[in-house]
Amino acid sequence: MKPVWILVADSSRARIFTAENSVAELIEIETLAHPEGRLHEQEMDSDLPGKANGVQGAGGHVYTDEVSPKEQEEVNFAKSVSSHLCDELNQNKFEKLFVVAAPAFLGELRQSFSTRLTKHVAFTLDKNVVSLSPQEIRTYLPHSFA
Repeated sequence: MKPVWILVADSSRARIFTAENSVAELIEIETLAHPEGRLHEQEMDSDLPGKANGVQGAGGHVYTDEVSPKEQEEVNFAKSVSSHLCDELNQNKFEKLFVVAAPAFLGELRQSFSTRLTKHVAFTLDKNVVSLSPQEIRTYLPHSFA
């Protein structure tokens, strides 16, 4: 039986663990870093949005992007993590995937997962536990992997 993989992630870091069964130790096999996810909005885009004058001097309004630079970085990282997991799945490295991620980032991951990868997701939890130890992360996982 192939091991279960556990993805623990937020917008700046994704840790991948493996476990042979529900009582086996979690072994961290990889960490994907995305330092841009830690930047503040000001650090990502130093230019202020452009402004337009209102009709006949009635005041102005600010042009805004539909997606902020910070949100775009989350989307980019989610796509990168998803692509990496798809590659690993294509190499038959895992059968089931458990995903524990910060709530907003979990939504981005779900949107970026392929249909095939989604079929292998056996458990999800919207909780940011990326900085916890493997023993602490274990307490958030199902008691049985069957």
